[in-house]
Amino acid sequence: MTVRAQSISARHYFPEHAHAWHQMAYAISGVLTVAVEGQSLVISPEQAVWLPTGLPHRVGSLLGAEFRSLWIADEAGKGLPASPTVFGVSPLLRALIVEAAEIEGQEDHDGYSRRVTDLILDQLRRAPPLAGALPWPRDASLGKLCETLYGEPADPRSSEAWGRELGMSGRTLARRFEAELGMSLRSWRRRLRLFKSIELMGGGLSVTQTAMELGYGSTSAFVYAFRSDMGCSPQAYMRGDVAAQPGERRSAASLAGAARVVSP
Repeated sequence: MTVRAQSISARHYFPEHAHAWHQMAYAISGVLTVAVEGQSLVISPEQAVWLPTGLPHRVGSLLGAEFRSLWIADEAGKGLPASPTVFGVSPLLRALIVEAAEIEGQEDHDGYSRRVTDLILDQLRRAPPLAGALPWPRDASLGKLCETLYGEPADPRSSEAWGRELGMSGRTLARRFEAELGMSLRSWRRRLRLFKSIELMGGGLSVTQTAMELGYGSTSAFVYAFRSDMGCSPQAYMRGDVAAQPGERRSAASLAGAARVVSP
């Protein structure tokens, strides 16, 4: 395993490329945009993308990020997904990635580097696939819409209002949005709010502050929406206690299917 640490400036994107090894793309801070198999998506520091060997992809950042790339040989990657997958990153896995980047290139007299690598691979095999990644359009007009909503998730404008802003009817906007992203603008906004809530709470905002920042009418409405999507309360999720309420958590199979990063 090789680790590369980079800073990506806002609106910088690496050209499409592929590797002769597996890659895990992860930002210890900021947000990454990953384009793969005809779809773009955005991932937060609580998420990473697994990119199998030989898969063409493009990585960048809308607002800038501290990027960590793990390159893993095919033999070491046995047991990991054969298709691109979004993973949850636990505090332990994050700490291991940071440590691996710190010791990269140092002489390994006592086998410490090897042990860190083994722990990372073990954590990757245990990491839960997620359905929370945020799809991102390639169309410039839709990208402008999504970028605005990303910065202002409480923006109340309807499809009709956005259509007028972008020089098209609300119906045309809705049709183009669903054709490119495989979901309605309303569904995308819901996923955006979920995505941003994890980012905001991870940055120290309370549940109530997060609910207000996202435009929910009340804290209870936000908690209900979060629980419906993630199977646990926001507080339980931030503690890492996603299985706290038996019967509420989605099955691993349904999460894995939802988390595959593929075009609809």
